[in-house]
Amino acid sequence: MKKFATIFVALLMVASLFAGGRKDAKNTNDGSVSIGTLAKTAGEAGWTKFKDTVTITVPVYDRSKQGYPAVDDNYWTQWIQKEFGDKYNINVKFVAIPRGDVMTKYALLIAADQTPTILMEYDYPKVAQWANDGAMCVIDLNEFANVAPNYYAKMVEDNQLGYSQINGKNYFVLSERPYYDTTYTYVTFYRMDWLRKVGYDHVPKSYAEYKDAVNKIIAAGLTDQAPLGLSLPTAAYIQNFGFRESPISEEEWVMHSSLGTPCFAWDATKKMLKRTNAEYNMGWYSKEFELDADGSQGASGTQQQTDFINGKLFAYGGYMSASVSWLNAFYENNPGAELAIASSYSSVEPGVVDNPVIRADNPFGMIVGFSSKATPDQLKAAWMYMEWMFKPDTLFTLENGVEGITYKLGDNGLPVMINCEGKGIKEMLNHNNNIDMTCIVHASKKTGTIEDTIRQIAPQNLPQDFAQPLIDNYYELKQISKNGWAYTDPVFAVAIESESEYAATLLSKYQQYYVQLVKCAPSEFDALYEKFAKEYLAAGYQEIMDERLEAYKAGKSTKLPSQISKK
Repeated sequence: MKKFATIFVALLMVASLFAGGRKDAKNTNDGSVSIGTLAKTAGEAGWTKFKDTVTITVPVYDRSKQGYPAVDDNYWTQWIQKEFGDKYNINVKFVAIPRGDVMTKYALLIAADQTPTILMEYDYPKVAQWANDGAMCVIDLNEFANVAPNYYAKMVEDNQLGYSQINGKNYFVLSERPYYDTTYTYVTFYRMDWLRKVGYDHVPKSYAEYKDAVNKIIAAGLTDQAPLGLSLPTAAYIQNFGFRESPISEEEWVMHSSLGTPCFAWDATKKMLKRTNAEYNMGWYSKEFELDADGSQGASGTQQQTDFINGKLFAYGGYMSASVSWLNAFYENNPGAELAIASSYSSVEPGVVDNPVIRADNPFGMIVGFSSKATPDQLKAAWMYMEWMFKPDTLFTLENGVEGITYKLGDNGLPVMINCEGKGIKEMLNHNNNIDMTCIVHASKKTGTIEDTIRQIAPQNLPQDFAQPLIDNYYELKQISKNGWAYTDPVFAVAIESESEYAATLLSKYQQYYVQLVKCAPSEFDALYEKFAKEYLAAGYQEIMDERLEAYKAGKSTKLPSQISKK
């Protein structure tokens, strides 16, 4: 991990692109907000109670999980108010942000002059758009460090200062993403009992095995519908990492690899869609798959999730925590069923996918900015909130709860979570151990070693114990990373104007193309793809590619790790 991070960070042009805080932070003509007088009062020891009540608004994802408390008003939001807000005369108000429609909710808040004091997202293109549109203020990192010295020191330790600027101005601070070169918290499960029925004693380790197993499951009639789920994509990210050349051309990567715009007119996407088309025509997916909501964010209530719970699907995936409601429901509805964690190698098909390349997470968690409408007191209060959240005792309580109610101490002295789902316990933690509040500090919970951490997110009270399989999965992903087959998207130090202009239109076009290309006859695929690719380029994607490449050549983007890049 440290070696990977060192290689990556060494290739960033931090010194030339991302110098420290601005020197003219008191000049508010450019949208900056200065709190000015904090140099004498560094850290919590220098905080004093505000004379007049200061209200800050903090976003929190709403994942619409049945049986869970309201995300913006629950035992733990009230605990934060009592333990932090009341102490400093700060009114902490939480704003629910639908996880599947982040940009729409933020746009409505900004348009209504209700921009949250804190704006934060995991995806860089989103926060870059808010900064570029004037919703965020410019900040002075020296002032931030005075109010939140421990938070700032962690940013320095994690080599994150290189991501704090857009167009030469500091807008962001960043939370930690532990073990970011692996996607260990998200796993896909296969029906191992079905695999055994068609002659497999292991999960498929290649695409040839995977295809053979799925087709045998269909032939055996183990489900009365299509055995796999597929949905209309609602996010810009195209999961084509495995279909890219390896090593990859750095210019190709910088032009296409993005969470902000679908990289449709790219050979990697063509290969991915061509495989999906072949699978559709083998009967793997529903004929009306486009009617299903996108379950990629783990949203409850999708048709795929419902079908898996009802024992109709071979595979389904999601983020792990001590309590995973759809896994609980699956075992309740399918007594005696057996699940196994899928291998990344099940996608490998020589000549198509040569290595199990994965999208590594960003080397940061939340990218945090602040409203251009914020007053100096609100800005200071927000920074105090972040520093307070960073404290180990704060994090421990928010991520574990109350001993004897939401957790117990194991023999090793570490907390073991108690499943509180459906028990009416007021102290119940929200999604994934309150991660949607603590994400302002780190993107996932850490407890002791990586093995200890994984045991914390292993689902509890199930017929199967997944702790060791999850640990094994982590080390498989870690080896993929060590092999140079894990990397993320470029980050730009300038706003990509064309991406903000065309991204929504291009996503809509991609959705239309996706359905037609997946459903067409295999003999029609190539010609239809070429037609759509030309339309897509003309609709703005060529401009985005050109602007991204121009920024790269000007030294305004990150670079690939050397072992991944084909210069």
